[in-house]
Amino acid sequence: MKRKKRMLSNSLHQIQRKIFMTQLILIILLAVVLGGTGVLINVHFETQKRDRNLQNISQTIATSPMMDDITSETNGGHLTDYLDSLQKSLGDIDVISIISADNKRLYHSNHDLIGTVYDGTIPSFDDTDFYTEDSSGPSGKQRRAYAAIYDENGNYAGFVISVMLRESIKKEMLPTMLVFALITVAAVLMEVIVSAELSENIKKKLHGYEPDVFSAMYRIRDNILESLAEGVIAIDGNNRVQFINSSAVKMLGCEVSSVEQDIVGGSLEAVCDPGVFETTLLMGEKEFGAHDARLRNSNLLIDRIPITKDGETVGAVGILHNREEYIKLMEDLAGTRYLVDSMRANNHDFTNKLHVILGLLQMEMYDEAASYIENITIVQRETISKIMSAVKEPAVAALLIGKTARASELNVKFILREGSEFSKNDYPMPNETLVTIIGNLIDNAFDAMNETAGFEKPKELIFGIYSKPNALLITANDTGVGIRAEDMDKVFENGYSTKGTGRGTGLYQVRRLVENLGGQVHLDSQYGTGTSVTVIFDKQRSSYAASIQSFDR
Repeated sequence: MKRKKRMLSNSLHQIQRKIFMTQLILIILLAVVLGGTGVLINVHFETQKRDRNLQNISQTIATSPMMDDITSETNGGHLTDYLDSLQKSLGDIDVISIISADNKRLYHSNHDLIGTVYDGTIPSFDDTDFYTEDSSGPSGKQRRAYAAIYDENGNYAGFVISVMLRESIKKEMLPTMLVFALITVAAVLMEVIVSAELSENIKKKLHGYEPDVFSAMYRIRDNILESLAEGVIAIDGNNRVQFINSSAVKMLGCEVSSVEQDIVGGSLEAVCDPGVFETTLLMGEKEFGAHDARLRNSNLLIDRIPITKDGETVGAVGILHNREEYIKLMEDLAGTRYLVDSMRANNHDFTNKLHVILGLLQMEMYDEAASYIENITIVQRETISKIMSAVKEPAVAALLIGKTARASELNVKFILREGSEFSKNDYPMPNETLVTIIGNLIDNAFDAMNETAGFEKPKELIFGIYSKPNALLITANDTGVGIRAEDMDKVFENGYSTKGTGRGTGLYQVRRLVENLGGQVHLDSQYGTGTSVTVIFDKQRSSYAASIQSFDR
C-alpha cells in the first residue's frame, strides 16, 4: 500500500512538473516575444521622434535671421552666443555645427573646432533641404540631421548639423528597456503563479494519472465494453448519450454504422424512449433486471445504475440483457436437475437391491442371493447396453438410464422402443434443451401412471427416439389415466394441472422449447387408457403428417 501511494505521489509530481514546465516555457517565450516586440516598436517610434526633433532644430537654426549673413565677422560672436545658449536649453542635443559653403566650421559646440575645415560627410540637398542619417564625427558615432542654409538672395550658404551621440541615445533608451524588462518579469511571475495553480487543478482532475495512461485506459475500456455480449449505454443528466457499445445498438434495433454520427452525443430518444432513465436520474436508485417496454424490444431486461458526483446524480448507465439468455440458463439448470434426479433415483434403486441381497444372505439363502445378483446384473447390463448403443449422446443416455432406475422404483416398466437410434450429428441441438424436453415427457408419464388407482392395468412407458439427417422424432406412450376430452386444449397452458397447485409447467415448457426451435408437438390421449406424446423436428418438411410418414418409411 505504501509503495502504491509513493508511486501515485511520484505520478502526481511528474504530471504537475510537466504541466508547469510546459506552461512556464510558453509563458517565457510569449513574454520575451511580446516584450521584444514592444521594445522594437518603442525604439522605432522614439527614433522617428528623435529624427523629427533633430530635423526641427536644424531647420529652425537654418532659417533663423542670424543665418542671413553667417560669414560676417561681426555676426560671428553673436552667433556663437546664440547657439551656445540654444544648445544648453536643448538637453537632448549633444552637438550643433554650422558649416559654410566652403566647408569651414563657422560654429561648433566644441569651440576648439570653430574655424577648422570640415572633413566629414558633405550632405546632398538635391531632393530636400533637410534629412537625417547615421554617421561618425570627432565625438564618435552619432545620429545627424542636416539642414541647408540660404542667404537672403536664396543662394546656398552652407548647412547646419544637429547631432545626438549614440551613447546619449543608449542612455535615453535604457529606462524604457528597464520598464519593459520589469513588466515582462512581472508578467512571467504572475503567469507562473497561475500556471502552478492550473497544474495543481489539472493534477487533481486526472487523479494523479498521466495523460497517456488515461488514453490507454480509454482504449482498454472501449475494447472491453465492445467485447461484451451485454449492451451498455451511458447518458448524462440531460439524457444525452455519452457511450453506447455495438451490442446495445443491435439490441435496440439501430444501425451499427450510425453509432458515432447519430447516437453518441445525441439525445437518448434516438435509440429508445427518454423516460427509460427518468426515475434513475430523479431518485438516484439502482435497479436490476427490470423489464421496460420503452426499450422497443420486449426480450430485453435492463440494469439501471446512477452515476453520482458529490452526492448528486449526474448521469446513468444502463446494462441490457437478452431475456432469452436467462431463459436458456433456466433451461440448462432444469436439465441439470433432471440429471441429478435421475442419478438419485438410480442410487435409491441400487440401495433397495442391496437390501434384498442383505436379507437373502441373513436368511442364509446363498443360492437365491447369487441368482438375484446375476439377474439384476444381467438386466442392468442389458438396459444400459441397449440405451448406450441406441443413444450416442452421453447426456441423453445418462438421463434415460437414470429414468429406468426411477421407473423401477415406481413399479413402472420402462421400454426403449425397438429401432431407437439417436446421433447428434443428424440433428444438432443443445444437450440441455434435449434433456429438458425428454425429462419433462418422461416425468409427466410417471405422474400420469401414479394416478391409475381404480384402473386395473400394468404401468408401462414406451419411449422412442429416432434421428436421421435434419430430422428428429421423440415419442412417449404411457398407460396412465389419460386426459379427458374437455381438458385436451388446456394441458399445454402454463400452470394448468389436475395434480394440484404449483404444477402444470412440464408440457408448457416442452411445447415452448419445441416451437422455439421450429419443431411440433402432437398429443393423443384417451381417458382410462393412456397418453401418447410425439415431438418432431424436421427441417425439410413443414407438415406433421409428412414428417411422421418419412420416419415410418
